Amino acid sequence: MTYDRLVCANCAAPVTEGRCPVCRANRERLQQSPFGGLSPAALLTLLALLIAAAGLLAAHQTA
Repeated sequence: MTYDRLVCANCAAPVTEGRCPVCRANRERLQQSPFGGLSPAALLTLLALLIAAAGLLAAHQTA
């Protein structure tokens, strides 16, 4: 999930606004994560590509 859709449980505001210390801490944590800005669909696509690449590599090594 991208952090622009998250709502803070502490102040009930969007995390991207950073209204309270909890929002600001979570926003900072998510921005430091390499996959924090990717949507679930993008992560699933990357996973599918990785699995396909591993399958092709295994098929090439057995041939």
